[in-house]
Amino acid sequence: MKNKVLTLMLSSVLLFSSCQNDYLELDPLDAQTEASYFRSTADFKAASNDFYNKMISWKAINSSSVFSFMDFGTDLTSLAQEEGRGNIIATNSDIYWTNPYKYIRANNILLKAAEQYTGDKTAIAQYVAAAKFFRAWHHFFLLKRFGGVPIVTTVVDINDAVLYGKRNSRYEVMKQIIRDLDEAIPNLPTEQNISSADKGHLSNWAAKAFKARVLLYEATWEKYVGNTTDGDGTSTGAGTAESSSNVNAYLQEAIALTKEVMTSGGYQLWNYNTPLNNFSMCYLFNLEDAGSNPAGLDKGTNKEYILYNKYDFGLLQGGINLSHTVSSRLAPSRKFMDMFLCSDGLPVNKSPLFQGYQHVQDEYKNRDYRLTSYFVDAATDAPPVQGAIKLFGPGGDSGSGYANRKFRSYKYGTYRAANTESQDFAQIRLAEVYLIYAEALFELNGAISDAELNESINLIRQRAGLPALTNAFVTANGLNMQEEIRRERAIELFGENSRYDDLKRWGIAEQELNQPIVGSVIQGTDYEGNANIYKPASYPYGEISVDTGKGNLRALLLDPASNRNFQRKHYLFPIPLTQIQLNGKLVQNPGY
Repeated sequence: MKNKVLTLMLSSVLLFSSCQNDYLELDPLDAQTEASYFRSTADFKAASNDFYNKMISWKAINSSSVFSFMDFGTDLTSLAQEEGRGNIIATNSDIYWTNPYKYIRANNILLKAAEQYTGDKTAIAQYVAAAKFFRAWHHFFLLKRFGGVPIVTTVVDINDAVLYGKRNSRYEVMKQIIRDLDEAIPNLPTEQNISSADKGHLSNWAAKAFKARVLLYEATWEKYVGNTTDGDGTSTGAGTAESSSNVNAYLQEAIALTKEVMTSGGYQLWNYNTPLNNFSMCYLFNLEDAGSNPAGLDKGTNKEYILYNKYDFGLLQGGINLSHTVSSRLAPSRKFMDMFLCSDGLPVNKSPLFQGYQHVQDEYKNRDYRLTSYFVDAATDAPPVQGAIKLFGPGGDSGSGYANRKFRSYKYGTYRAANTESQDFAQIRLAEVYLIYAEALFELNGAISDAELNESINLIRQRAGLPALTNAFVTANGLNMQEEIRRERAIELFGENSRYDDLKRWGIAEQELNQPIVGSVIQGTDYEGNANIYKPASYPYGEISVDTGKGNLRALLLDPASNRNFQRKHYLFPIPLTQIQLNGKLVQNPGY
């Protein structure tokens, strides 16, 4: 039994990358004993470098896929997915349980080796800090997916009590995450002191930005979700051990941390709207060499990414069918298309600038630059994607009337073929730091000043071609400041693995995910009655009347509400059944 536990839960796969070449992944050093491998600073660096490979990014690792973490199937996309529908059941295994524990084991091996190391410990302090950071990173991943989980801070063997004990509560896990980050931050370099070869690796500001993300997540979870998913820790769930009111303290620290990153001088928004004709938010996410955009900009111009995975066409390609996949699976829903503001800063149902839906290109006019940066303006063939959108359903040009181009390579098929895309993968970028700062301020105080908006969200809005958000503007136009802050987050971070987490931590996932998924407006548009571009028979659910920017109109029904049953229990995934069978004290999450 003990051997089964060790194999299934904590089997070690420790890969080491070359200290000369960040892109090279070598085979496991199976012949080496774990801690005794570390004989020099170079050994610690090599092991530390491999930690970055274990973050979910373009290249699949240990069967994990980035396509499980790009917000597919949320309320913002038109293609339904089982998670968004609430079709989540307990399965025997889950790589998103076992993989993080493998990676945590690798972190702990380095930490154990550091304790035993007789060389210069100041020379390895940065790599020890990285191990603690990534241990926090993977525990946070587990927390978001499962709630409270077993905390592992040692290199366990088959006799270790952690293999047979109860789950730690989410509150205990949070304290461990914070402890690891606090110990890591002082020993990480500033961005300016990271060599060009190591760009993308951890700075102390990256760790602070991540800690702010963690703190905002947990503060809002505790504020809006509370203990409704905790269980009693005995018959179900992970319980509430060491729970306390951390909301204000977490929000206060998130504000302080983000302010420090914002004023560090190490980062800036990537804004090349003038040479890119206001398409900065298209080309930022497919930025490679000078051939990846019409302005000839390369990765060296990008100071927005704070922590990221480096890719290179000649050294390490993404290796996934990225451009093709995101075109359809990140195609927007009707709801999301209407969330983008008009260029006067007003929603489509309030702005006189909104042109409606009669012609395909109309709804793109006078809008937030991110709308045309993300999605294809079919009628005008706006760069870089060409081809008219026809509503022919599955197998046709589009199932929804829209196609996504965020993350899609420039001149896909010629500049980059399928599986060769090599843009860097952002784990944390400056825009998110601004969003964390603004949201944390509002959640703490119930208000945010114009000055605070100007140093955060309004910088993002400026790049998007929108006027500054002010308290007077919100009041005069009957808007809601919290909703506007959340709108900015939804739009700016679209497809970057935040939407499911946001809906859950705000306690509104049931409300938003159980609504029908709707596509293009049909009533009063060029589609209506035109068999050359719209075949109603392709859509088994037909049409539905919905509120739009021009009142109640008929639009494509892509997934009816009757298909959707997202419940509070789905805020957490079920613990894999095999793990429960191996450890009788490991109880299932509520509702499964």
